[in-house]
Amino acid sequence: HVQLVESGGGSVQAGGSLRLSCAGSGFTYRRNCMGWFRQAPGKEREGVATIDSTGNTNYAESVKGRFTITMNNAQNTVWLQMNSLKSEDTAMYYCAKAISAAGWTGFDYWGQGTQVTVS
Repeated sequence: HVQLVESGGGSVQAGGSLRLSCAGSGFTYRRNCMGWFRQAPGKEREGVATIDSTGNTNYAESVKGRFTITMNNAQNTVWLQMNSLKSEDTAMYYCAKAISAAGWTGFDYWGQGTQVTVS
C-alpha cells in the first residue's frame, strides 16, 4: 500500500524559507522518481522539481536557484528546500512518485498536500 505524507508547510513572509518533507512507504525510493508539484487557487497543477534514482534533478524555471530537491533512499524521504520565497509560490504542494517519469508526466501516486502561504 503506497503512502506519501507531506509536512513542513506553513505561512512565511516573502524572502523567507521553508523545508517540505515527504515520507513514503509501500515502495522503494531508489527505484522511483520523486517529484514536487503545486497548485494555486484557480490555477492548474504545475511541476516544481523532480529527482530520479540516480540523483538527477529537474526544476521549473520559476524556482531554479531558489528551490532544492533532495532524497534520502534509506529514510524513504524527499525534501524540498525553498528559499527566497515569493508571493507567487503560494500554493498547495504535493509530493508524487513515478516508476518512470518523463519530465512532469508519469507520476502515479500522490500525497494529500501541504499548504504554503507567502505574504
